[in-house]
Formats: sequence, C-alpha cells, structure tokens
Amino acid sequence: MKTILIPTDFSKNAWNTIAFAMEFLKEERCTFYFLHTYTPAFYRMDYMLGGPEFSAIPDKGVDASIQGLEKTLDAVKVEFNNPKHIYETISAFNELTDEIIDLSKKKNVDLIIMGTQGATGVKEIFLGTNTVHVLRKAKVPVLVIPSGYSYRRIQRILLTADYISDYDRNQLYIAIEIAKMYGAEITVLHIKEEYDLTKAQEGNKALLGLYLAQISHDFKEEKGTYMPEAIIDYLDKNNYELLVMMSRKHSFFERMMKRQNVDHVGFHVQIPFLVIPDVKKKQ
Repeated sequence: MKTILIPTDFSKNAWNTIAFAMEFLKEERCTFYFLHTYTPAFYRMDYMLGGPEFSAIPDKGVDASIQGLEKTLDAVKVEFNNPKHIYETISAFNELTDEIIDLSKKKNVDLIIMGTQGATGVKEIFLGTNTVHVLRKAKVPVLVIPSGYSYRRIQRILLTADYISDYDRNQLYIAIEIAKMYGAEITVLHIKEEYDLTKAQEGNKALLGLYLAQISHDFKEEKGTYMPEAIIDYLDKNNYELLVMMSRKHSFFERMMKRQNVDHVGFHVQIPFLVIPDVKKKQ
C-alpha cells in the first residue's frame, strides 16, 4: 500500500490537486494524509513551546484547521468514495515545509502531491514559496500539479537526462511504477549543447536503458543552447502527460531552485511534473 501526503490550504487549487490525486491513484491501494498547518496570529513563549494546548490560549486557527480538514474529508468521501483508499487528516502547529519533511519520515511517505499557485491560462506557472521550499528539502518524490490542470490518463512520460552521473534503480522506481500502472511509454530526453556523449555518459545512458528494460521507452536527443528552454520547446511540440526531472547536482532543476532570494519560481510547464530527489547512498 502506498502512502501519499497532500498538503492543503482549503483553496480551489488545493481541491483541484486532491481531485487529481484521487483519479491518478484510483486503482492503487493508498493511505492519503491530508495535511493542514497553522501558526498563531501572535507569538508568546509558552505558545511557541507547545502550541494552544500547552498555553491554554484559544486560537481560531486551530478550529479553522480542523473544520477545514473535516470538510475536505467529507467532500472526498462524497465525490470519490474509493474502497481502495484510506484517508487520514493531520492538523499541525508548524511551518508547512518543516511538517512535510517530518511527516515524510514518520509516516514513510512514498509521494508528496501538491499544487502550484497562479492563474489558469497563463503560460508561466508560478511555484509558490511553500512549493519551492518543499522541492528543495524533500527526501521523497514530489508530484506538482499546475493550477487548474484537469486529470488526463498518463500515456506518455518525458524523463529529462544529462547522463553526467550514474543512475540508481531506487531513484527511478516511482517513474517506472507510474509507467507500469498506466502502460505508459517513457521518452528519455537529452539536450545536446555542443559535444558528443563521453564514454562515461554513454555508460550511464546504457545503465538507464537497463533499468527501463521492462517498460516501453525510447531515447531522444535534441539540440539546444539552454536546458530549460529546450525542454519547454520540446514539450510544446510533443504531447506528454507527465514530466519527470531528477534533482541532482548541476542539473538545470537544481540551478533553478538555488536562485538567490526567491519567493517563487516561474516555470513554463503546463503538465504535472515529478521531481525525484537525489538520495542515493554514497559508497
């Protein structure tokens, strides 16, 4: 059984993310944790030490959090009512990113699903502060759903690869499982800037092909001068339902996430994208 963590702020966009998750994992046995975090309107030492229960100070944020989660849970049961799914709610006095990281460890979370912020219909999707922080710190894969995106069955998956470092089967596990779940094809896209692949890159490409051997896949190479734009151009010309990126050293995704003093990041992707953290054990 898979364990899925979905943070919510009870907004329309948060519900859209939940609805996507219910459809996306409709045939899978899952435990879903719906998480809402809150902080008090004012800070006092005893409150900060233990929250409202410790200080005996009433806080409207607690009631709003619990009521919002109950309402969300009722709506999920009414609209989806999937016997394969178990639902749990968590209301936490904490910063969202910190609580997500803590819960990911405590609950052995397999996947975090969260939405972006921003208006539907614009070309640029904005990753809000919380999403950026989670993508930077999470040790489990994060599936990001663009604002207003409606669920579509996944038939084609685009996996970006630079072949600079080798691949670990455990890192690729979730992308492979999604492909198997839907009978989808994975296209591995390498953006060629100037030079041919080195022997080391050729070896890493061959290793990746070995890991993908049990599913339908192919390798594509495109010329491009700058990685993000080249990938977006490729997506604009081809139909995919999921983009998979690995957050690794020197990857374009890592460079984008490490921009200084950013509260949000603009990203020209209109489909869900899965970010896989680099948690490979060092030898």
